[in-house]
Amino acid sequence: MLMTPASQGLLISNLSFDYGGQSIFADWSMHFPVGLTWIYGDEGSGKSTLLRLLSGALSAQAGELCINGTCLHDRAQAYSSQVFWAEPRSEIFDAMSPLEYFDTLRPQYPHFNAAMLTSLQEALDLTPHLSKKLYMLSNGSKRKVWLAAAFASGAALTLIDDPCAALDRPSIKVIRELLEDAADQATRAFVIADYEVPEGLEVTKAIELTPRPASH
Repeated sequence: MLMTPASQGLLISNLSFDYGGQSIFADWSMHFPVGLTWIYGDEGSGKSTLLRLLSGALSAQAGELCINGTCLHDRAQAYSSQVFWAEPRSEIFDAMSPLEYFDTLRPQYPHFNAAMLTSLQEALDLTPHLSKKLYMLSNGSKRKVWLAAAFASGAALTLIDDPCAALDRPSIKVIRELLEDAADQATRAFVIADYEVPEGLEVTKAIELTPRPASH
């Protein structure tokens, strides 16, 4: 398929999602280009829910999601193979060590960057923890594991929620530099969710979400 500017990255068409009788997204369409898209807004605006929908972990009631022309509805497996998403509070991988977890990712992502992973393990001070089980790690160290995997995955669509939560200052600096590089990406689309866009960080696109009024 010939890629046009509109088809590169992630295209959302007429997305609708209700939860507990509350409409979170209603007939919502958006284009997330390659580079760095920042989703921001207050608590309850749907930021984390949107990332789960984009990953396929949640199913929308209506709408279509397409990455570089591959659509979730028509080719779910091909779509998922282009997405990296790790639920920040997930316990699914707790019985694994970081090394074991990273090994599960290599066959999933054809553009997995092993050299970058090694560099990030050192930069984020993960080396002493690589053979420990994930349940033994602090919340900050577990988040570093997900972040290292996200950037090294090479995925066409990389989704990250609240990237600097629970991180130490040196690690925040590393992530900030990675996000600055992400804005210049020509083949990968990064979608980051947080309360606000960090001051001084250039992004490709910024989208504010606001809580929808309660249904009566």
